[in-house]
Amino acid sequence: MNYNQALEYIHSVEWLGSRPGLSRTQELLSKLGNPQEGVKFVHVAGTNGKGSTCAMLNSVLMQAGYRVGLYTSPYIVRFNERMCINGEPISDTELADLVEIIKPIADGMEDKPTEFEIITALAFLYFKKHCCDIVVLEVGMGGRLDSTNVIDSPVASVITGVAIDHTSVLGNTVEKIAFEKAGIIKYKRPVVYGGRDDTAGKVLYDVSIEKHAWFYRTNLNKLSIKSADINGTVFDYCDYKDVKISLLGTYQPENAATVIETVGVLNENGFKISDSDLRQGLACAKWRARFELLSNEPPVIFDGSHNIQGVTAAAESIKHFFGGERVALLMGVLADKDYEDMADILSSVADKVFAVTPDSPRALSSTELAKTFSSLGVEAMGYETVFNGVEAAYEYAKTQNIPLVMLGSLYMYGEVYNSFQKTANKRV
Repeated sequence: MNYNQALEYIHSVEWLGSRPGLSRTQELLSKLGNPQEGVKFVHVAGTNGKGSTCAMLNSVLMQAGYRVGLYTSPYIVRFNERMCINGEPISDTELADLVEIIKPIADGMEDKPTEFEIITALAFLYFKKHCCDIVVLEVGMGGRLDSTNVIDSPVASVITGVAIDHTSVLGNTVEKIAFEKAGIIKYKRPVVYGGRDDTAGKVLYDVSIEKHAWFYRTNLNKLSIKSADINGTVFDYCDYKDVKISLLGTYQPENAATVIETVGVLNENGFKISDSDLRQGLACAKWRARFELLSNEPPVIFDGSHNIQGVTAAAESIKHFFGGERVALLMGVLADKDYEDMADILSSVADKVFAVTPDSPRALSSTELAKTFSSLGVEAMGYETVFNGVEAAYEYAKTQNIPLVMLGSLYMYGEVYNSFQKTANKRV
């Protein structure tokens, strides 16, 4: 089996015959020798912020000299990004070799595993094979029934925040969604909550008490931003002064504070991460597509925000970094998102909207998205291709000398990024 055949197999797996629960993942892993056992994990869930939190924690642990596995989703440019060791994605050859091991076992199961379950098993095999000291493991969706939740005793569980999203699967209230995310809390294992929502915090605390788990909460009242621009942010948190992060977005210091709390928990559980390791790891952490600066003149930003909480944070960041200046906005969104509310939020910062259609069967058409913005009094136009939209948006931003912000779906990043590079290079 070669790399392309391996990816074709992974993406061809159907959900037929599946049922909620962890039984398929557990059966598959059992037949693979339970590669997740004996591996140390930090398990990270949350509606927003979990990817950035994973990236910063991964960077800190690497800075401290540990061999660190990182499992995230979705990938941004290339599938292999979903599983990395010390910042390096799995190689094409090794991915194909591991899929070749998994395929006959998965195909032989009466209740076939899903695509995500196969990818999770693949990652566990990879991390076990390479003897990772610790794995930063991001939940795919929810927590309680997510296939990553087969691990028994993580070093720590982290829940970055809870908000309304994926309501058809997780529930339509904060309490229900918090309960699903609380599913990663394990018996007598510490949990860190980094969110602002007290209702969610109460649910998580109650589950922690039931499971005799130590509950830690990020104290956002002790977070103070000292400076923040498109070159980075400096903040104080509790006893930590002048902490620097390069990740942009007004929400990133809160994620960094959650990482600081988590590092404290790790140090209480046998790890040795110095203050210098923590500061340097936070300062050099990178995470693509999260209010990522692609160009300076004019400023061009890509942000993967794709729900109400994320879009609200993006709008706040736009207002903060650009001083109330309206921006050119390129946007594509999935039809099952609250796109009308998203458009309402973004209408306060958008000078003109360039609507595109993401490459997904769930995508909202660019025409419909443009109509939504137009109904809010914002000039908007739909484009047939992402390239055409990016080209027009960048030209407009250059002409008007205003920032360009591109957002709405992580799935657009690769196409938007490549389109932007082609467009920018044409002008050089």
